[in-house]
Amino acid sequence: MSAYDISVEVSVDAPGLDTGALTVLAERVLAGESVADGTGVSILVTGDEHIRALNNEFLGIDEPTDVLSFPDDQGEEPFPQGEEEPYLGDIAISFPTALRQSEEVGHSLDAEFAHLLVHGILHLCGYDHVGSAEDEARMRAREEHYLGPDVHLHVH
Repeated sequence: MSAYDISVEVSVDAPGLDTGALTVLAERVLAGESVADGTGVSILVTGDEHIRALNNEFLGIDEPTDVLSFPDDQGEEPFPQGEEEPYLGDIAISFPTALRQSEEVGHSLDAEFAHLLVHGILHLCGYDHVGSAEDEARMRAREEHYLGPDVHLHVH
């Protein structure tokens, strides 16, 4: 039984994707970040067109990306789940982009998805890599904590 309410929805054909492993990793990161038991997180594995629409609607960037995070405090949710409190937020990951990036970097799809998921959860927990070099180093250190030092930063 999980200490967290983790929902994983796959809306595209995603051969080779281990959603069980994603859930286990999400639980480990949430516990490591001292997120309260019972907290919900929604993970959507989608395609480039859907993530492009989300990126455009919520960030004003009209192009696909690899991962988007939507903390619950932003108001309207991009894919509501009818959640109970507490709720951390939503993560959307593009399967086609993750697959391309794993091939470009030369590591497994599982490793790419693990990195994108950890990256997305850390954003939900308040980490950022855009503001300053210190913020980027702090987030990178947390990613390495969960994934090891050989993590390839390929997140936009």
